[in-house]
Amino acid sequence: MGEVTFEHHLLKEAGTSPNNGALPLIVYRGAIDVRGDEPEAAVERHFGANGWGDGFRGDTFPFHHYHSIAHEVVGCARGAARLQFGGPDGPVVDVQAGDAVLIPAGVAHARLDDRPGYVSVGAYPPGQQPDLCVLSNQDAAVSDARDDTEGLALKVVGEAELPAVRSAIASVPLPATDPLAGGSGPVADLWLER
Repeated sequence: MGEVTFEHHLLKEAGTSPNNGALPLIVYRGAIDVRGDEPEAAVERHFGANGWGDGFRGDTFPFHHYHSIAHEVVGCARGAARLQFGGPDGPVVDVQAGDAVLIPAGVAHARLDDRPGYVSVGAYPPGQQPDLCVLSNQDAAVSDARDDTEGLALKVVGEAELPAVRSAIASVPLPATDPLAGGSGPVADLWLER
């Protein structure tokens, strides 16, 4: 594995995508060694060793969504994908196996492509479980048609719901550790030291 690098993006509110103007999205490049036979397990072990868990294996949803009550880390275990953050006009980030993205509560995200072979692994800080906030009734219909959204509390968030959602996002506790670096790393520098 090469050197681990990271980049970050502070995403302000855009339309009905509340995003998170206080905590930046963090993209980790080459952060997890996924060269073995079980790359999904390698990602889970890496996150678990840093106190993050209770997640999923699968895909990144192909519709803009966010979580108002949890921070989320998504690791790319296999393949590659084109992801968009911050809503339909936000930055596009290409990820490949070994990369991970730490998504603050409130930051909208979606997968833009459908390249075969992509598998992601998600995890959450202790005590946090996600809801599923979408930007439109159309996205809610797409979500309802999928098997992998079962168990997530679906919320269509428009202008009327934004004040309550902003309040929920602001009250999500900061994680005690960085999901990739433990007690140091970008979370310590960019989230906890602010």
